[in-house]
Amino acid sequence: MRRHHRPAALTAAALVGALLAAGCSSGSGGKQSETGGTDAAAGKATTPRMTVAMVTHAAPGDTFWDLIRKGAQAAAAKDNIKLVYSSDPVAGNQANLVQNAIDQKVDGIALTAAKPDAMKAAVAKAKAAGIPVVGFNSGLDDWKELGMLEYFGQDENIAGRAFGERLNQLGAEHAVCVVQEQGQVALEARCAGLKKGFKGTTENLYVNGTDMPSVKSTLTAKLQKDSTIDQVVTLGAPIALTAVQSVRDAGSEAEVATFDLNKDLVTAVQGGDIEFAVDQQPYLQGYLAVDALWLYRTNGNFSGGGTAPVLTGPAFITKDNADTVAEFAKKGTR
Repeated sequence: MRRHHRPAALTAAALVGALLAAGCSSGSGGKQSETGGTDAAAGKATTPRMTVAMVTHAAPGDTFWDLIRKGAQAAAAKDNIKLVYSSDPVAGNQANLVQNAIDQKVDGIALTAAKPDAMKAAVAKAKAAGIPVVGFNSGLDDWKELGMLEYFGQDENIAGRAFGERLNQLGAEHAVCVVQEQGQVALEARCAGLKKGFKGTTENLYVNGTDMPSVKSTLTAKLQKDSTIDQVVTLGAPIALTAVQSVRDAGSEAEVATFDLNKDLVTAVQGGDIEFAVDQQPYLQGYLAVDALWLYRTNGNFSGGGTAPVLTGPAFITKDNADTVAEFAKKGTR
């Protein structure tokens, strides 16, 4: 039987593993928008005006990317950068957006490599044009091979294992990992890591993350069909909140835990509807990616020596510590 309890905190060893670890997503559906940011940090660079393109695989309606953009905008405001943001969840279209940035002769490109093979040629063209490229959020295992300068994000395999180990502590026995985009490397890595860290049974359930009613009905049907499922693992905040509804509709006793945050998700953790969440700090990813290009252009700096990523997570958010991030979540930065 599933034991319904929440430990006050991870063990010291698990915490160390989690903090040493370190991808997904409201987008513009391929539309471009130019933003310079409004919340500048203390001081503002007096270096010449730069243009940085940020190109992501964000899917429309996924609030995760609002946090990425706010971080990027804050860095752009501080660094005297014109930020051009664009996104498309279709890998080929995302590569075309990178080509558009190259054609515009931007000073730097920050991109996500959710489908690395599709981005390989585009990154090579940027390098050939003398445009530095940094990666963030997705593509941890591929950024060096693609030829990027730096990478900022979470090691999803380690995060997944830490997630599974926490489920062991909670007494879960049968978990379903809900994947909202099949083949997206960061999402698949999370479920693979979960399977390695979790002692119980794990299976993946693929859903269409851009169609939330479909997500709800698919997961509800799965829970109704298999009453042994006692844990739902989701890979994004909107999916998690929908999963809570599915559990109720199915009459299931399963618990819900998730990767990634938004304001409503933090509230759900505080209220006990969500067991816990893993925060990879998307605001920080967006900020560091833009700031890194400014540092490279103005002072030749690059983090990790070109060989190691800069890890931004995972950190576990539970009912015991959710209050500490709730204030920031309300402002839309966590």
